Amino acid sequence: MAKAKTGEAGPLGGAVISQQIASQLLREMRTGPYESCERLPAEVELAARLGVSRTVIRDALAELEREGYVERVRGIGTVVNRRIVALDNRLDQKFEYSTMIRAAGYVPHADSISVQQLTADSHLAHQLELEVGDPVLMVRKRVLAGEMPVIYSVDYLPAKLLDHESAQRQDFARPIFDILEEVCGVSVTSTVTHTSAVLGDAAIRKTLEVPDHEALLLMDEISFSKLTRPVMYSLSYYTNFFSFSLLRKKV
Repeated sequence: MAKAKTGEAGPLGGAVISQQIASQLLREMRTGPYESCERLPAEVELAARLGVSRTVIRDALAELEREGYVERVRGIGTVVNRRIVALDNRLDQKFEYSTMIRAAGYVPHADSISVQQLTADSHLAHQLELEVGDPVLMVRKRVLAGEMPVIYSVDYLPAKLLDHESAQRQDFARPIFDILEEVCGVSVTSTVTHTSAVLGDAAIRKTLEVPDHEALLLMDEISFSKLTRPVMYSLSYYTNFFSFSLLRKKV
């Protein structure tokens, strides 16, 4: 019996493989064999080199095109958008602050962590689709790059996901998305973010050690799990240690 190629899996397996191939191709466009190429090789050549089916390659290239890294043009091939490939810290994509801090040459860590149970006011109830008075867990922390404060975050979670007693056993120095997934069994699938430049209150500015004239970037976010269920409301204040980019595409 002939051995199936890696890409010839079921629908779910094929999707995972195509995502892995897309990530690999992006790395290779940045620092690998395609870092100076204007176009990627043909699908059949990529499939042979990577040991997957052309279907997997086609799906991976479609994903890269959706993200703006390449453009597939009939009669020309897969053209690499070098400006987009070079972008870091894209707001239109999922990003991890710890990865960004390490990429800048610093060690990320957190302090000033506090965990408190509250009752939802009308604003929190609206954001998390709860009833006013429902229990909510509030987690506050400061994130540092080395010895430099760079983020102050306040996260609110429905207590039905993680009650106060269970929360006391968690290490909230870790990314809270990891705790949601590993402890609560909840995977965040999308996040709606509103950004604004703010001064922040005196306590936040003191915690972040920012000068009086310096603005902070506020990310006001609701994170959703499957079936558009809100699982966390967050207010995160970023200093100018970070630089973000945003890709806007014509629909």
